Amino acid sequence: MKYSVLTLPLILLFIFSACGGDYRPMSIGAIDEIIVVMDSTQWSSETAMAIEETFGKGIETLPGYEPTYRLIFRDFRTNSELDDLRRYKNLIFAAPIDDNTNVASLIRAILSEDIENRVRQDESFAFPITDRWMRDQWVLILTSTDDEVLAEKIINSEKSLVGNLLEREFERRINEVYRRGEQVAINDSLWQNYGWKVRMQHDYNWTIREDNAAVFRRYLAENDRWILAWWQDDVDHIDFINDEWINATRDSLLQRYIQGDREGSYVTTEYRRSVITDQVNRDDRITGFETLGTWRMTNDFMGGPFVNFFFHDPETNRLFMIEYGQFAPSVSKRRFVRQFRAMGRTFESDSTWNRNDRPITFLQD
Repeated sequence: MKYSVLTLPLILLFIFSACGGDYRPMSIGAIDEIIVVMDSTQWSSETAMAIEETFGKGIETLPGYEPTYRLIFRDFRTNSELDDLRRYKNLIFAAPIDDNTNVASLIRAILSEDIENRVRQDESFAFPITDRWMRDQWVLILTSTDDEVLAEKIINSEKSLVGNLLEREFERRINEVYRRGEQVAINDSLWQNYGWKVRMQHDYNWTIREDNAAVFRRYLAENDRWILAWWQDDVDHIDFINDEWINATRDSLLQRYIQGDREGSYVTTEYRRSVITDQVNRDDRITGFETLGTWRMTNDFMGGPFVNFFFHDPETNRLFMIEYGQFAPSVSKRRFVRQFRAMGRTFESDSTWNRNDRPITFLQD
């Protein structure tokens, strides 16, 4: 059975401005941290376990264990404690709709009477709210008729619930990645010479330039990162694209362009761990596929996470691959993988592209 995830257009925000701006404080807390507000007597409930199994689930495609989000369970007894909680960036309020708890009372105060009735009739249960009390804030109300029913709905709606926050996180990661600077000249060169671009972080170096491939590297002793790009013209359809084709194509390109220091070593996919491909939701004409997994270095003891994208532009019949990889054995991978996923979503293709019309002019090193 499927359940709807409903936004709350009836919840109005009070904007502290006479001229249209929002002067409220910024929310606090880490981008990948969620404060889960539940009555402390329910922290071992089925609802709490369902939240752990969805938002706190281990990420299959990382080299080591890291949860999707770090969850912190909190309760409140006073208005002052509630005011403190309402400052956080990511918040989940969860309780059965008619419970006699402070959390349930708050949920009823937030929801309109019409929406409460929809909850009691099992029509809706999840209500994401943007910037409810602070700027850059994500709030999710989870409520239903009882604990068991609510837990079941959370489990059954994992993809849409977690996906809603992930999309918000990608927006935040874009700001995080490019706030220190962006190499606009590289973006412009890719667009003018090759008819595509992704936003380029401030400290990547363009190390390989070919007619239909490019590599960018960001060398740091403890956090080596790279971007491999490849593109092909005259691709009229993408019926051939499936998981096997994506991975075989990636491996072939990685063997050629991302090689190790030892002779004969190169990056390839680690198939003993999960490799997962999903379609990317975009608002334009382009069809996208995103693959997450881990890589290993042949003939060497190295490995790390990767994020791969294939994009097809039907207006120009062009196919593009952008892959982000990282070697950073001593740091958490979740943050950087989410940055890669956000960066890849900045991909654009020039719908007017004609390679015969464009003389190639490289950037000066």
